Amino acid sequence: MTVDLATSKLDEMLQKAAKEIPLKRNELLFLLKVSDQKDVAKVFKTARFLRERYFEDKIFTYGFVYFSTYCRNECAFCLYRKSNKELQRYRKTDMEIMKTAFSLVDSGVNLIDLTMGEDPFFFENQGAGFAHMIRTVEMIKKSTNIPIMLSAGVVPEDILMEFKEAGVDWYATYQETHNPELYSKLRLGQNFEERMQRKRVAQQMGLLLEEGLLTGVGDTDADLVDSLEEMGRLGSDQVRIMSFIPQKGTPMQNFSPVPRAKELLVIAVMRIVFPDLLIPASLDVDGLNGLAERLNAGANVVTSIIPPESGLAGVSNQSLDIEDGNRTITKITPVLEKCGLGLASRDDYAEWIQRRKKLSHNF
Repeated sequence: MTVDLATSKLDEMLQKAAKEIPLKRNELLFLLKVSDQKDVAKVFKTARFLRERYFEDKIFTYGFVYFSTYCRNECAFCLYRKSNKELQRYRKTDMEIMKTAFSLVDSGVNLIDLTMGEDPFFFENQGAGFAHMIRTVEMIKKSTNIPIMLSAGVVPEDILMEFKEAGVDWYATYQETHNPELYSKLRLGQNFEERMQRKRVAQQMGLLLEEGLLTGVGDTDADLVDSLEEMGRLGSDQVRIMSFIPQKGTPMQNFSPVPRAKELLVIAVMRIVFPDLLIPASLDVDGLNGLAERLNAGANVVTSIIPPESGLAGVSNQSLDIEDGNRTITKITPVLEKCGLGLASRDDYAEWIQRRKKLSHNF
C-alpha cells in the first residue's frame, strides 16, 4: 500500500470516527499500527475533537491513597507481589487514610481512589478484616460527600455490597489483558473469570466500573482490540491503558520497557471507540513530564495525585514525583492550561456521574 493510499484510508476512518460511526475490527487494528508522526497527530486530533464534544475543556482529577502495599498474590509484573523482598511495606491506619483523603479533598480533587494490594489482613476470615475500612469509607463520605473509588482486588461480594452502602461509587479491578493465556502468565494463580464476574456483580449492585490494561507485557494489537471489545460488552465507565515498567525483584524485571508511543496511541483509539467515557492520564508511569502528551492523546482524567509527606507510594513508579510535590493539583494546573484545558469542578464530576448512571445503567 502506498503512503497516499494509506493516508487516504486513515482520513476516511477518522472522518467516520468524528461522526461516531463505529469502526470495524480491521480498522481498529489499522489505527493501532499508525506510526508516521503526521498520521499519529491526525489520530490524536480526532481523539481531542471527540473529547471536547462530550467534556469541553474540562479535566477531572483523582486523589490516590495506596493504603496497603501488602499483597497475597504473586503477579509477575508487580513490585508488590507477595514474595518480593526488595521493598519495605506499609499498612496505613484509619486515621492516616482519612487525614490524607481530607487533604486531597481540600486540594480540589474530584474523587478519592482507595487502593491496596490484596492484603491478607483484610481478606482473612471471609473478609472480616474489611470492617475498619468500611467505617473509614463511611467517615470520608459523611464528612466530604466526595465520590470514592475502591481498588482492592477481588473483594468478596457481600463485602463489596457493604462498601457500596458505606458510600463507594466506583469499583476498579483491572484485568490487564482479556487474553486468558497471557493473563495466566501475568496474574499467576488467579482466576480470570472470577475477576471478570466480580466486575459484573459490582455493576449489578449499582457501582460504576473502571477497567484497565497493561501494554508491553507480551500483548498484541489483536489482544488490545479484543480488550476494547470486552470493555464495551462489560459496560465500563472508565477505561485506561498503562505502559509496563519492569520492577526489581519480579519475574519480569528484565523485560524491555515499551516506547510510550504505544500507550498514547491506545489512549487515542480508546477515545475514538468510547468518546463519552472517562480515560485517565496516569501520573504513575512518567509523572508530571508525561502528562501533556497523554492529554494530547485524548485523556480527560488525571489520576494518581498524591500529596507529599503522606508516606504513600505509587504503583508503577513507587516514588516518582511524590515528595517533590509534582503530583499535586498545584503542579498539574499549569500543564492543563498549556494544553488549553482546565480543572473540572466537583459539580461537573457529580453531573457526569448522574448522567452516566441514568443513560447507561438506569441506576
